[in-house]
Amino acid sequence: MPPEPEHAVVCHLDKLLADRGMTLAYLAEQVGVSVVNLSVLKNGRARAIRFSTLTAVCRVLNCTVGELLTVDGVPE
Repeated sequence: MPPEPEHAVVCHLDKLLADRGMTLAYLAEQVGVSVVNLSVLKNGRARAIRFSTLTAVCRVLNCTVGELLTVDGVPE
């Protein structure tokens, strides 16, 4: 099987957390997922995310999916 191409999805979790004065540990607790799982997402290593997790993250951060995730090379 050939290797998967690099994805172009960029996660802006660091910026959103900083803007809100929130820690990754606090977000993980509020969302109900591990810090490790959120760290994987934050560092762009996630291969998938459940819609329920995405919804919970956006609710806690009071943001849209488009503020959390963008695609390089695609106009906003």
